Amino acid sequence: METATIDPVDGLRAECGDGVVKVDILSERRAYVEVRADALPAAARYLWEGCGGRLMTCSGMQVQGGFEILYHFAFDEACRVVSLRVRLPGASPSMPSIAGWLPAAEFIEREMHELLGIDFPGHPNMRHLLLVDDWPECNFPLRLRDDKSG
Repeated sequence: METATIDPVDGLRAECGDGVVKVDILSERRAYVEVRADALPAAARYLWEGCGGRLMTCSGMQVQGGFEILYHFAFDEACRVVSLRVRLPGASPSMPSIAGWLPAAEFIEREMHELLGIDFPGHPNMRHLLLVDDWPECNFPLRLRDDKSG
């Protein structure tokens, strides 16, 4: 007899409560779950440990008014991807690192830190990844200048 499995998105709602800001289900195979920055570690741990999701990649970009970070989890047997979305303010973007317990996030969080200037408190090894060691501080190659950010 098969046991029923909880849908990862429904499980996130139960696991993170009001840490879940918004859910966008695009299809049976694709969902975006926006979470508060402080809820990201619990949400990511739930998808990884609780649901057996595989962290495929993470992405970050500057958007009007701040930054958007996405952690993409694959559920291979179900042919499904659930992405955790975090929106950060532009002034001093910061969110807790998950790299201490999910090693697949280590390099991409370092990359987002270097190129966009997003701080990841708790990251185990925030040394330079792409830029030379003497790269000027607070000069983030993928961040728009204030006069262009609108």
